[in-house]
Parts: sequence; structure tokens; C-alpha cells
Amino acid sequence: MNRRLISHSNYVLRKVLNNEQGLEILKDFIEAILDIEIEEIQLNTYLEDKSKYLPSEENFGIADLRIKTEDEEINVGIQFIDGIYIQTKMLLYYAQVHLNQVEYDDKREFTKTITINILDFNCFSTPQCDKKIKIMSDEGNLNLEELEFIVIELPKFIEKENMSRKEEWICYLRGCTSKEQEDKIIKNNPQIKKLDEMIEKYWLEEKME
Repeated sequence: MNRRLISHSNYVLRKVLNNEQGLEILKDFIEAILDIEIEEIQLNTYLEDKSKYLPSEENFGIADLRIKTEDEEINVGIQFIDGIYIQTKMLLYYAQVHLNQVEYDDKREFTKTITINILDFNCFSTPQCDKKIKIMSDEGNLNLEELEFIVIELPKFIEKENMSRKEEWICYLRGCTSKEQEDKIIKNNPQIKKLDEMIEKYWLEEKME
């Protein structure tokens, strides 16, 4: 993983991105990973507001957002996961982001949730670095297929000369194999460049809390 993200990655990126300046970065990342176009994006601050009251084992997640595309509205949560209790953390985080909808009083409809789970280790046997997981049921009256988990296994990503926006994001988060490759990605994507600058600024000004 990108070494500047390795220390409490959820905490660092939550500090850096949960603000108006970070919204455009999050929008670009989500569009790239989910292959969608976002018309509107809004931070849901509930998780951040209560984070100081949570025990460390429940204090996870980078951002909780509501996005609107041409066709639908979706809740999106983003988190890094370490190598312990992976399935449990995926399900707990999904439940948190999904059920937090009841905490808002802006009369939005209760809608589906997608979580993006970033792993700095290999977990699944399939060779591709990214996958979509849905929970299926043989009960026709259960709509479990709406539960959607995106999983990105960073070590499985293979760099190449010309990369898509999605591949550039994954490469940056994993950590590029050369400074030249990282510079190329930062030059190609202004939102990655902005994030890189914000992370650099965070570590220069970082204080113990």
C-alpha cells in the first residue's frame, strides 16, 4: 500500500476527505471504481460525528456518502480493511452505512447501499484485483441481491503502461513501483494530484490527538 496511507488509513483519509474540498476527490474515485457518472454527491456526516464515541473496533470507514446518478440514488461507504475478521468488518460496515439512513431528517427515500472495501492483502482465490460481491437467496421474497460489496485487493493489481482512471486510482492506493509511474498518474488525474497534496499537508501538520 502507498506508504503514506499505511498508518491508520481509515483515520487519515477520513480526516483528509470529509469536507467540501474532499468531495470532488471522492466523486472521481467512486465514478472510477463503480463505472458510473455522478450528478450529485453529498457527505453523510453521521459516522464522522459519532466516531469519537465509538470503540476502536467499531470506528472504521473513510466516508459515508449519498450519490445521485441519472437513474438512482445510492449510499456509498468506503473503508480499508486489515487482515482480521474480514467478512465481519465488511458486513458491520455495510450495516452501519445502510442503517444510518434512519438518522437523517431530510426526508430522503431509504435506498440501497454499496460499500467499497480496500484490502492490502490477498483474500480471495480469484486472480483479478477487484470484484463485486452480492448476497443471493433462494427465497423469492428476500431482496438480498441489493446488498453489494466492491472488494479491491491491492497486491493483485498489475501495473501497465496505459491505465484507465480506475486502474490509476488502484495503482496510487497500492503504491506505484516507481516514482516515474506515480508522477505520471498524478499528472493524468487532477483529483489524485489534489489528494496527494492534501495527504502531504496532513503529515506535515499532523498532531497527536
